[in-house]
Amino acid sequence: MSADATETPFDEYREAVDRPLARLFREYAPGRLGWFSVGMAANFVARMASLVPPLLLGTAIDAIFSEGGDGEFSLPLVPDVWLPATESAQFEFAVVAIAAAFVCITVFTWIYGVTANLFAHGVMHAVRVDCFEKMQRLDMTFFDDKQTGEVMAVLNNDTQNLERFLDDALMNSARLIVMTVGIAGVLFYLNWQLAFVTLVAVPAMVAFTIWFMRIAEPRYVRQRSAVGRLNTRLENAIAGMNLTKTTSSEAFETERVADASRNLFDRTMDVLKLSYIYRPGMELLAGLAFVATFLVGGLWLAADAAPGPLTGALSVGDFVVFLFLTQRIVDPLAEVSNIVDQYENARASSERVFGLMDIPVHVDDPADPVNITPVEGRVSYEDVSFSYADAEGARTDTGAESDGEASFDGPVVDAVTFDAEPGETIAFVGPTGAGKSTVCKLLLRLYDVQEGTVRLDGHDVRDLARSDLRSAVGYVSQDTFLFDGTIADNVRYGHFEASDEAVREAATAAQAHDFIADLPEGYDTRVGERGVKLSGGQRQRIALARAVLADPPVLILDEATSAVDTKTELQIQRSIDRLTEDRTTLAIAHRLSTVKDADEILVLEDGRIVERGIHEELLERGDRYAALWMAQAGDREAAAEALADSN
Repeated sequence: MSADATETPFDEYREAVDRPLARLFREYAPGRLGWFSVGMAANFVARMASLVPPLLLGTAIDAIFSEGGDGEFSLPLVPDVWLPATESAQFEFAVVAIAAAFVCITVFTWIYGVTANLFAHGVMHAVRVDCFEKMQRLDMTFFDDKQTGEVMAVLNNDTQNLERFLDDALMNSARLIVMTVGIAGVLFYLNWQLAFVTLVAVPAMVAFTIWFMRIAEPRYVRQRSAVGRLNTRLENAIAGMNLTKTTSSEAFETERVADASRNLFDRTMDVLKLSYIYRPGMELLAGLAFVATFLVGGLWLAADAAPGPLTGALSVGDFVVFLFLTQRIVDPLAEVSNIVDQYENARASSERVFGLMDIPVHVDDPADPVNITPVEGRVSYEDVSFSYADAEGARTDTGAESDGEASFDGPVVDAVTFDAEPGETIAFVGPTGAGKSTVCKLLLRLYDVQEGTVRLDGHDVRDLARSDLRSAVGYVSQDTFLFDGTIADNVRYGHFEASDEAVREAATAAQAHDFIADLPEGYDTRVGERGVKLSGGQRQRIALARAVLADPPVLILDEATSAVDTKTELQIQRSIDRLTEDRTTLAIAHRLSTVKDADEILVLEDGRIVERGIHEELLERGDRYAALWMAQAGDREAAAEALADSN
């Protein structure tokens, strides 16, 4: 696998994220600390209550059940005057106290579970929404060359990893600390010498854990990246299913998905192989602590004397408590492996989350946007140039540029200048790749120019709030996108409060009402994902209806009739003519017949305007436009001659 194949869109920013989990708490814990604090407190009480039964059992063995019953009935932190004096009363007290401890454990474990989940899922919800909101603010250049599967991995997989960490790992860490400290305290209270024997494995566990975390971190990063690449491959394969089937490329796509899945399998196994060493190792160390306690304590009782350098006495009750609590400490210590596993996974995921959050937005609102209400619709381009190679480093007022990543070499728009007065139609024609669509997208600030100025009503579009600008400019693309929902929902998209009557009027104006009315559910017909249940022409008419409903003062038509037949095109063109009568229109056309009545026609090649004028003038000139016109009219020889003369 090449180095490039291991890179993800977020690596540059992910690597710059400092202490991602601390940042997660700093930015998302405030406002939810109440639930977190209650959960931690409940967890503490439940764990402390779990120490009571074995401690009472050991005390009862020594004071009540041992031969002679001469043991002292006492408990840590409980004054002796509070405890009963007779054996029968002591037995009853022990039974009631143990039952109460189990009830306490149940109640506070429930409280902990509810509050911990409220905290964890609340943070996950906020992170997911913030990630999506940031994604929507990112420049179009991000979506031009970034993979949507990577973004989906952040919004789904990575946020779920954070939830698991906050819900399970964090609370289990608190449980581990409370249990370890609590058990150690009880053991040292009962017999400090045997306690050292029991806890001798803890330093080794700490060292083993530190080693594991250092080795595991880069493996988790690679695993999370592999998840994103697999998501991207699956998303592309599903979106391109029609092409796959019509070209009999199922085997090829299966192989590509298999490669991505195998890469994820390999990265996951890299993590699991390390876990297969760490987890059994932790369990072994914890088990050795239990064996050491049983060995030393057993010898102590069997010989009725302290073995080796140890001194003093050990009662049967204390030995039973040691065995119980040592077994209790084995589980939380062995759980360290899962905690570290979830921690490393969450750390890698939080780096990707904040990597997305930290991607800079270049096309943003100015600090003090100009109010353009009402919009007249004057559009002007003044010596405008743009290159995708520098799109992320759009030139600022100071002339400084930030680093950008090249998508295409050379300028896509080169020194373009034109004016459109309110009510005028400016048409753009030219070969594929001439920069026609890009010119129009600069008006919407989907990209920012690197040189020159785009103005609306005399104001630089960079001085306007994006919402105001885009509300004033309607855009109908040749690549029509419909959301999964009803036809009515898609027509009123962006103007969600529009009435049903307004939706029908807009559809009628776009020549869409008749085919919608013929559908079984009419305007309530669901269009499917990306509008797959409709034809290309039907989707374009719905997009036109959406623009009619918006009623913008400026309209961009990017080959808006490219997917319809000639008859429908004529019908739609009449609607477009009515739609454009009183508004400024920028029309991109492949079929020149649709723009021959434009107020000015601009012919673009390689991003430059090479011809301009009205239809009749351009035909008389016999240059590039005339060649395009004759080629579409079927006179290819004349078109070739005109094109040769123009060159």
